[in-house]
Amino acid sequence: ATGLLIICTGKFTKKIPEIQGQTKEYTGTITVGATTPSYDLETEIDATFPIDHITEDLIRATAQTFEGEIMQKPPVFSAIKKDGKRLYEHARAGEEVEIEARKTTIYEFEITRIALPEIDFRVTCSKGTYIRSLAYDFGKAMQSGGHLTVLRRTKIGDYSVEEALTPEDFVALLSKKESE
Repeated sequence: ATGLLIICTGKFTKKIPEIQGQTKEYTGTITVGATTPSYDLETEIDATFPIDHITEDLIRATAQTFEGEIMQKPPVFSAIKKDGKRLYEHARAGEEVEIEARKTTIYEFEITRIALPEIDFRVTCSKGTYIRSLAYDFGKAMQSGGHLTVLRRTKIGDYSVEEALTPEDFVALLSKKESE
């Protein structure tokens, strides 16, 4: 994953909950025809599926079905706690864990490029949305499989990656202020 990361220091740490609650925008790539346990490239492909039946019309129509309020199961490889342990700890130990679906909102789900098996997208969503789960569910909804292969966070509320500093520029700015 790449993209926008907001860093808060000093008095601005009080704004973290407010910032976390804002609408997020992501771009990325879903690869259809295969799934992974982590729903992304962290784990190896565990199943493959046909994609011959997947058309541009099916892709666009399926994307529309995800817009609005949806119920989404977080990936088993996530940091959510269950029974005092993070889900990824259960998953890595090979333990089966029942995960409850959560309500989330997809405001926009735009398909930006189709080059099967790759499908590029732009999505705006509420706090708590797992784009990896969206990729998995999207593939499943097309009677195939899907996993996330590229992810970039481009916006958080009014903050945009287009106006952000690189980590190097941020360090240089801090060094300059310290020397003043």
